Amino acid sequence: MAFDKSEFIWFNGKLVPWDAATVHVGAHALHYGSSVFEGIRAYDVNGEPSVFCLDAHVKRLFTSCKVYRMEVGYTQEEIARAIRDTVRANKHQSCYIRPLVFRGADGFKLDPRPYRVEVAIMTTDWGRYLGVEAIEQGVDVGISSWRRMAPGTFPAVAKIGGQYINSQFIAMEAADHGYAEGIALDINNFVSEGSGENVFVVRDGVIYTPPLYASVLQGVTRQCVMTLARDLGHEVKEEMMPREMLYMADEVFFTGTAAEVTPIRSIDGVTIGSGRRGPITEQLQVQFFGIASGEIVDRHGWLTPVG
Repeated sequence: MAFDKSEFIWFNGKLVPWDAATVHVGAHALHYGSSVFEGIRAYDVNGEPSVFCLDAHVKRLFTSCKVYRMEVGYTQEEIARAIRDTVRANKHQSCYIRPLVFRGADGFKLDPRPYRVEVAIMTTDWGRYLGVEAIEQGVDVGISSWRRMAPGTFPAVAKIGGQYINSQFIAMEAADHGYAEGIALDINNFVSEGSGENVFVVRDGVIYTPPLYASVLQGVTRQCVMTLARDLGHEVKEEMMPREMLYMADEVFFTGTAAEVTPIRSIDGVTIGSGRRGPITEQLQVQFFGIASGEIVDRHGWLTPVG
């Protein structure tokens, strides 16, 4: 899905026209993937745009930069304010938000710490990542032949740009096989995550999701869904899961900023449950989208009005 141009991009401290937010071809990030980013959504809440889990996303942006030894140059409060300013300047009611911190064009050393750090914030209109019909009907996915990174090779819990080459291989292979998305296993062949989503499994009324040491991103939406599930009285377990547990599940669904809460109807051609959205997935969707739209009280304080 291509993004639509907005009027402005926040770039190194000021709003500039979309086409003026340019980067030199010598930028370290282009050559070595030396960037950190976030994916955030703003929702239309009773006619006013509100950013979902703004503070949690900005905190993870800074934490990822810390892991990568990259100084942002702004405070978390300044970046949060810049995100709201950009949404407001582009007159969005709802949108996708992409903050990006990257190393600029100062040299090609593999130790990039002496090089400048640049910051940009893009906003764009973006609908359902896996399709409007996917929210109810679910999607068909396949287990990828590509594995997630091993511990000690890349910091999987950090959202670092270069690591998403792995995700691209997973997504490309899934598309080549006719699937909407792929699910990767870790190096020990336990369930890890999708190319850009966390995975949840429901079996016998219990909700399971892989733990962080299964080489998964520490998803903000993942944490929200776990909280909502416990609110509803469901038992949630973070456990290592063998591949076959996916086929044996009553329900499987993805979570993520882009995917939101998307049911999975088949994996490797094996029908999951009834082949449609299951009752627990639907309960969680009702809560998630209800809070995001303002139809259900934001009891956890996840929405920040742009103002």
